[in-house]
Amino acid sequence: MRDDTPSRTAQWVAAARGLGMLLPSHVRLAEDPYGVAFSSPRIAKLLDDRSPRALASIPGLKTWIVYMQVRTRVLDDAVRAFVAGGGRQIVLLGAGFDCRALRLPDLANAQVFEVDHPATQGHKLATLEKLGVMSPAQYVTWDFETRPLDELPEALADAGHDPTVPTLTIWEGVTMYLTEAAIDASIRAITDYSPPGSQLAMTYFAKNRLRKPSLATRIVQAAVARVGEPWTWGWSPDELPDYLEERGWELMRDIAAADAARALLPANLASAIKAATDSRVALAVVPESIAIAQR
Repeated sequence: MRDDTPSRTAQWVAAARGLGMLLPSHVRLAEDPYGVAFSSPRIAKLLDDRSPRALASIPGLKTWIVYMQVRTRVLDDAVRAFVAGGGRQIVLLGAGFDCRALRLPDLANAQVFEVDHPATQGHKLATLEKLGVMSPAQYVTWDFETRPLDELPEALADAGHDPTVPTLTIWEGVTMYLTEAAIDASIRAITDYSPPGSQLAMTYFAKNRLRKPSLATRIVQAAVARVGEPWTWGWSPDELPDYLEERGWELMRDIAAADAARALLPANLASAIKAATDSRVALAVVPESIAIAQR
């Protein structure tokens, strides 16, 4: 992405979340009344000029909306479960236009820290101001291109984060844009501010699917590359447990978006993303045994 403009792919994600509001309430998995407001002028014009029925006819759009509903719901459920278990700190790493701090009542008594590039974060705050909305989140401006990630725990602490208190880090829609070195540095930084009991919920692409992508994946790959945000990284699901364990984490769950869709949606909607085995959501925890080993 360019230094002076918000992430285009983050705007696409926000628009898809917002368009999910057009789905019938009985199949709507997540509600984001703010999403469309973050769209680029081009997307906003498209949305203004078309009726919901016409939008549904755009090739691939229904798949994108349904996929984003599923991904958002799986991560929302991780947030709810963490808070229900007593968790009170949430870090949104590469937050984009995530509005969980605003739209999830479960977070009313939690501290939310949003970390992102200054251009994307600036656009988000300016848009919320225009809407007359004040987010309770703490914002940490972070240029991932220029600042060493080992400084992130200190930056979070300066914003009020307590590194002795369990934290849930949401790392959504980020890993596929990073290099292997950036992935490793990011996870080590997350580990540094995450005591035992902390959790990491992240999305990623299966490595073999990036090497041999489906037609739908190839179309999206081309689109993100055109806006300067190409996909560069994927994990093998078989390798992920060991990778995380070596860095102090225990994998709790790893699910393909297509499998989550079948569990959450009627068959006619779930089939819209039946090929989305490329995209996965993983949930990991820092086990209590880490604390014992460190004594």
